[in-house]
Amino acid sequence: MTIKDTPEEWEIRATATPFTGNKTSVRTDDVVMPDGTVVGRDYQVHPGSVAVLALDEADRVLVLRQYRHPVRHKLWEIPAGLLDVPGENPLHAAQRELYEEAHVKAEDWRVLADVYTTPGGCDEAVRIFLARDLSEAEGERFAVAEEEADMELDRVPVEDLVRGVLAGELHNNCLVVGVLSLVAARTGDGLDALRPAQAPWPARPFEA
Repeated sequence: MTIKDTPEEWEIRATATPFTGNKTSVRTDDVVMPDGTVVGRDYQVHPGSVAVLALDEADRVLVLRQYRHPVRHKLWEIPAGLLDVPGENPLHAAQRELYEEAHVKAEDWRVLADVYTTPGGCDEAVRIFLARDLSEAEGERFAVAEEEADMELDRVPVEDLVRGVLAGELHNNCLVVGVLSLVAARTGDGLDALRPAQAPWPARPFEA
């Protein structure tokens, strides 16, 4: 048996959008269940995101510490951000986020993992990239505002992040998935065997 997620869509009898925000919205669908009953399902509609596990020559990961109001925590995270427009190339978005949040560029890009962050209540899909061969970006630094104005930047050894994840001290989804996927890839076929940066992404189709 092949363990693989498969696309499927159950019948929707009615749909409504009771809330529309600046970046996301809330949708209510009346979905037909296998037994024929119709049940309402509320979920957040999200444009999709990218995240970057940037690994330097000293085997350290570039991380950011940022306040996240919904969970009332300052979380250590990897650079990440929204897809700005439907169909945007996720690699371009990831390169933009790495530049804006860390003023860093990378020469080697691979796909580390594709995830649905909270599929029970949100349709957000995230592509997590591995970026290597890092260097300081050219030009002026991106002007930060709001929560990002208080953001801290650091480089942390991979083993320290793994310890923090397993100890329950680090909680950001993309950091946890990214770091553990990195370790798994190393013990498997190696980082060079990861999918190319322009690999298809059915959750958020794009043109390479």
